[in-house]
Amino acid sequence: MGFVSILVALLLEQARPLSRGNTVHLLSRMWVRAVGRSLDTGRHHHAALAWTVGVLVPGLLAAVVYWAVLSAFGWPFAVLWNIAVLYVTLGFRQFSFHFTEIRNALDASESEQARQRLAAWRHVDLASLPRDEVVRQVVEHSVLAAHRHVFGVLAAFSIASVLGLGPAGAVVYRLGEFVPRYWKVHSEPALQPVSEQLQALAARCWHVIDWLPARITAVGFAVVGSFEEAIESWRRRARAGTPGNDAIILAATAGAVNLRLQDETQEGGEQPGAKPEVGHLRTVVGLVWRTVLMWMILLALLTLARLLG
Repeated sequence: MGFVSILVALLLEQARPLSRGNTVHLLSRMWVRAVGRSLDTGRHHHAALAWTVGVLVPGLLAAVVYWAVLSAFGWPFAVLWNIAVLYVTLGFRQFSFHFTEIRNALDASESEQARQRLAAWRHVDLASLPRDEVVRQVVEHSVLAAHRHVFGVLAAFSIASVLGLGPAGAVVYRLGEFVPRYWKVHSEPALQPVSEQLQALAARCWHVIDWLPARITAVGFAVVGSFEEAIESWRRRARAGTPGNDAIILAATAGAVNLRLQDETQEGGEQPGAKPEVGHLRTVVGLVWRTVLMWMILLALLTLARLLG
């Protein structure tokens, strides 16, 4: 069921992507905002309650619906529920249009336009950023977006499906990534600011949720790219200190396509690999799509083995 659900959801998302500000995302923002306002008092146990209600309750609801549909109507309708949830949680088009607009601007030598579009995507001021840094940040931000909107969701969905939880993993992963961003950036101080306790807890929980999916994505990039260089880049990053989830993904990407990513001042010296240029953007696109293909082949083989077994 997992292979069919993912395949159909990916095809639907490519053919009819959700528009920005769609109803599902609007309801998600309303839910997270309401939970924060109602339960966040600045105390640690209330922060834990707010995060549980905001993230785990929707995931549990998705699992309950899956079980109810499966028991009442059978697996075809359970697959439809999986597809529906994956369709709103996966998001190639949630970031690809940003990437395409920036790449087109760079191809046309319109560095200022590319810089402005990157700033709008990242919601930061990049007015003084040089062209080569624009390219590097586009590569890094695109790879991380591909992980958070595609590969991480697929990994969480697959793990939860194996445990019999249906699409609960995709819901928890998507909300787990969303709430720390929303409570940190989109809080409304004039009405009710989000407490530091809740923001810190949401960030810690997101690190835990993304720990395994991030490493699955890193391994995937290594397999479809230059494996030895990707693993060595990963090890080099680990030796430099305890790496975060994003740092591991970027390290594997850098080795897989022989690029110099992440701020060198944080690495303690010169890194191996080529300096990112505009032409490397297509290389990164190829890496992402090869990883998607690898995911689908692996899931197809696992599904076939289950059917034959």
